[in-house]
Amino acid sequence: MGLDELLDGDATGIAASLARRDVTPTEVVAAAIGRIAERNPALNAVVADRAEAAMAEAAAVVPGATPLAGVPFVVKDLGAKVAGMPTTGGSRLFAEDAAEADTELVARYRRAGLVVVGMTNTAELGLSASTEPVLHGPTRNPYDPRRSAGGSSGGTAAAVASGMVPAGHASDGGGSIRIPASACGLVGLKPTRGRTPAHPSLGALSAPLAVNHALARSVRDSALLLDIAAGPVPGDPSVAPPPARPYLDEISLPAGRLRVAVSTTRPDGTPVHPDCAAAVRDLADLLDSLGHDVEEAAPALPLDRVMTALAIGMAAPVAAKIDARLDELGRGLADDDLEPFTRVLYDVGKGASGVDVVRAFDAIEQTAHAMGPFFARYDLLLTATMAEPAPELGVLDTTRPEVMYARAGDFSAMTSVYNVTGQPAISLPTGRDATGVPIGTQLAAAFGGEALLLRVAAQVEEARPWPTRPAWPPPG
Repeated sequence: MGLDELLDGDATGIAASLARRDVTPTEVVAAAIGRIAERNPALNAVVADRAEAAMAEAAAVVPGATPLAGVPFVVKDLGAKVAGMPTTGGSRLFAEDAAEADTELVARYRRAGLVVVGMTNTAELGLSASTEPVLHGPTRNPYDPRRSAGGSSGGTAAAVASGMVPAGHASDGGGSIRIPASACGLVGLKPTRGRTPAHPSLGALSAPLAVNHALARSVRDSALLLDIAAGPVPGDPSVAPPPARPYLDEISLPAGRLRVAVSTTRPDGTPVHPDCAAAVRDLADLLDSLGHDVEEAAPALPLDRVMTALAIGMAAPVAAKIDARLDELGRGLADDDLEPFTRVLYDVGKGASGVDVVRAFDAIEQTAHAMGPFFARYDLLLTATMAEPAPELGVLDTTRPEVMYARAGDFSAMTSVYNVTGQPAISLPTGRDATGVPIGTQLAAAFGGEALLLRVAAQVEEARPWPTRPAWPPPG
């Protein structure tokens, strides 16, 4: 197998080739750096590279000594920090910020042998379903550069989908792993709340909706990366139930006969786009053929409480983060510090009272309890990942808050409820829209149910493998 063919595969396959000494870590990392140089100008996925440091780290790797020794990897510029690298969060206010040390998640990636080759683009402070920050400019979808790669982890999605790297870090506070996975044809698992660490960043009040994981081309990579990342840090306020066995072991176990609910509507009952609905029905038929009990059903959600949880659960932490940065800089907020949509959310957060925050946390708990009986009846809920296919760039314009309020729900309506409840959900690349751009289908499970999701995802992948060859060169 040549180096190009190897890099077109997944991280697990690359690690196996390195362990066999078919190639060296420096050859693989250099090839990834070369792909970034070649492909990134068309996509704007990687916003800060660390080529020199990555090559030095690759030279010290012992192939096979750790699960992913010598495999190139990217880290999103939000939700995790890499020592010495920018930590802008896609915001001009943080443009001069840099990390003094790795966060715990990145330290775990390094201990597993991953070599970080760059930081990837993100929507400003993770607040949009499309990655188009004013600071760095838009990230383009490798399948159609006129369209969004999704957000807020669009930079990682474009880097993985175009073959720059086999997998990369992502974070999800309202769909920011699953939406880019859908738009770019990747596997995107949002773990259970508390499954992966945010430390030393805070999570309970600072980011109650968000969780870190990865974007990958294969189910086995997603499982292995979760094994590497999962587990609390002493003192964590939210800790997910421990897994029965490694997630990588789960994917070889039978899924059993499952009760699968299927819905082609949004939480408010309105239909999703016909292309998205077709992808859901197609996967439902496959699951039925695999022996699962499939029927149409959807949970009755307290949508007013969901909106309360999302509005204050996003705005208050954003305001606190911005104020902390202003205190650090010793100045007030300037007009060009924030995109207009972020400024609106900042003002909402600043105006929220302590009572409002308590009500938001109450709404989070109430929504989880409202969802609980549904997942006692069904093992899984199958929906579209997005209610519409990936939009053209500019549709979600954060310089026009009125547009964001009108359109954002079209792309996050299916995903954000699981950030409120804390349940795991996975987007699988099982569909395409009429133009050939990927459409994801989402499976959700009860709190702590990643093992079940990964087993079923592996079953789907085996029964109907999706293309893993990178989308490169882009059309046109």
